[in-house]
Amino acid sequence: MGSREPDGEEQASTRDPDRRRALLEAADRVILREGPSASMAAIAAEAGISKPILYRHFGDKSGLYQALAERHTRRLLEVVEAQFSAAGTVRDRIRTTIDTYLSLISHNPQLYRFLMHRASAEDAATHSAMSTMIRGLSQELAKVLMAESGLADPARAYVWGHAVIGMVQTAGDWWLDHPDVPRETVVDALTDLILVGLPESARRNGGRFPD
Repeated sequence: MGSREPDGEEQASTRDPDRRRALLEAADRVILREGPSASMAAIAAEAGISKPILYRHFGDKSGLYQALAERHTRRLLEVVEAQFSAAGTVRDRIRTTIDTYLSLISHNPQLYRFLMHRASAEDAATHSAMSTMIRGLSQELAKVLMAESGLADPARAYVWGHAVIGMVQTAGDWWLDHPDVPRETVVDALTDLILVGLPESARRNGGRFPD
C-alpha cells in the first residue's frame, strides 16, 4: 500500500482497461465503507498507489467521478428502460419500474449518494452527466406516453415525463433516509399518484394502454 510505480509503468497502466477497472473497483469498496465522504486519498490507498497516480489514470478528479458515474448509471438506465418498455398494464409497468429503481439504489445507497450528491455537487461535468441520465429517462417516458397512451401533445408528454422521473428520484432520496418505510409502500404510493395524471382513456381501460 502506498508504493510508487515506475514512470514507464504508470504511463502504460493509464492505458490498461483492466487496471482502470481495478481502480474503479477500489473506489467502489471505499465508497461502500465510507459513503459520500470517501476521500480520494483513501481510494488511492485502497488501490495501493498515490493520489496523483490515481488522478493520472482518469485525467483528474472529475475524470474519476465521471468514470464512476458511467460505470454505474449505464446498468440502471438499461434495467429501468427495459422494465417500462415491457408488456402489461400501465399500473404493472409503472409499479415494476419504480420497484426496480428503488431496489437498485437501495442495494448500494452509499454509492448512490456519492454520485448524486457529492460528485454532482463538486463537479460540473459529473452533474451534467447525471442530469443527462435523468433527462434520458424522462424523454423515454414521454415517448411511451405519446406512442401508447393517446397523449397527442408532445409538450405535455415531456412535462409529465420529467415530472414523473423527478418525483420518483426525490421520493427515492427520501426513502433512503427512512428505511423503516417498506419499499412496497413507497412503490404503491408513487404508482397511485402517477396514475392520477394519466390520460382518462388509459384509466378507463383499467390502467392498460389502448391497443
